[in-house]
Amino acid sequence: MPKKLFIETYGCQMNVNDSEVILSILSDQCGYVLSDDPLTADLIVINTCAIREGAETRIWGRLDQFTVYKRSNPNLRVAIVGCMAERIKDKLLEHKAVDIVAGPDAYRTFPALLESLEPAVNVKLDKSETYHDILPKRIGWSKTSSYISIMRGCNNVCSYCVVPYTRGPERSRSVETILAEARNIISQGYKEIILLGQNVDSYNYEGTNFASLIRLVAALDRSVRIRFSTSHPKDISDELIYAIAEEPNVCRQIHLPVQSGSDIMLEKMRRRYNREWYLERVRKIREVMPDCGISTDIIAGFCGETEDDHKATLSLMKEVCFDFAFMFAYSERPGTLAARNYPDDISIETKTARLNEIIALQGHCSLQSNGKDLGKRFEVLVEGPSKKGENQMCGRNSAGKMCVFPAGDFGVGDYVNVRVESVTSATLICTLV
Repeated sequence: MPKKLFIETYGCQMNVNDSEVILSILSDQCGYVLSDDPLTADLIVINTCAIREGAETRIWGRLDQFTVYKRSNPNLRVAIVGCMAERIKDKLLEHKAVDIVAGPDAYRTFPALLESLEPAVNVKLDKSETYHDILPKRIGWSKTSSYISIMRGCNNVCSYCVVPYTRGPERSRSVETILAEARNIISQGYKEIILLGQNVDSYNYEGTNFASLIRLVAALDRSVRIRFSTSHPKDISDELIYAIAEEPNVCRQIHLPVQSGSDIMLEKMRRRYNREWYLERVRKIREVMPDCGISTDIIAGFCGETEDDHKATLSLMKEVCFDFAFMFAYSERPGTLAARNYPDDISIETKTARLNEIIALQGHCSLQSNGKDLGKRFEVLVEGPSKKGENQMCGRNSAGKMCVFPAGDFGVGDYVNVRVESVTSATLICTLV
């Protein structure tokens, strides 16, 4: 009987792609097959996130649960991998459920780590590792979309962020391996490719920048959509904006994290742009692509944030009117520049109140943005059944907005044309055209 592998992934899209790399290594070199049941698994791999404290708290709870599993299955092994593994490796090894700890650059050593009869660890960061020669095995989170990691690590060292310490410095994959992986995805029938990096705008491999890369990937098959994440406001170029506008199958959607609308906070966060620079980039995007979807990340209650700083964030949100936002209260991460240099001096009550204001305003902005689409027609890639009700399907338009529409003579992975009849803050309610 083949050995069974259960993988549980937390955090960002990069972690999902890393789990697919891990599956490829363990299946090809160790003979594991993927299982959806941890109770029958021979090996459980938890791919972790360290961006916020809440994610780590959930993982500790899962480890306690796996301790119970090991009582009924003495041969079960548990591996903790990813950013949390890199950050607190020694503490994880103290947990009785954990057998293996591996950092984001150590997945090639998994077969050797599995051979150890004692708890094993490898969290060495590798400045050259991109897993360029490993073809990820798709885990099936989507039947329409698939990720390609075009680079790893980050050089920005924002003061609140743990990523540069858990994923190491920035390095770009070769163009040839990215295109080869894209061809493989297309051959499997996927209709959307999502290019990933901590800062895709700074991709550069032997003179090929991100604007050039996205054109090369888009040209492989015009029936396949191209998306990407994440852009950095200080690096997004006019060249990239025009590439998105000119390539017909590159989706008109840009995730552009602002984090704060206050110049004082942006400087303290080490974001390396100011409010006016950010707004100028938004103006340029909308000048070239009036229909481009723009989403963002916002942190409430960063160190020393005053009420005026908070109001500056609210006013920027009103000016931009984002289509969507990921919004969080600041969570201090040990080892970051902020943790070393700035006191986390905003009370939980104040953080929560400010976050609630941000969420409420974004709900209004999303509704306003969606309202502008009433009566418009869009081409939508069908993703699957909608949660809105029976005989309803859903999918996203080029701007990344979720559309719900009646089921018809089409299936997942097909393109359909719809017209917007009504909206909510999260959804465009459509009819088929």
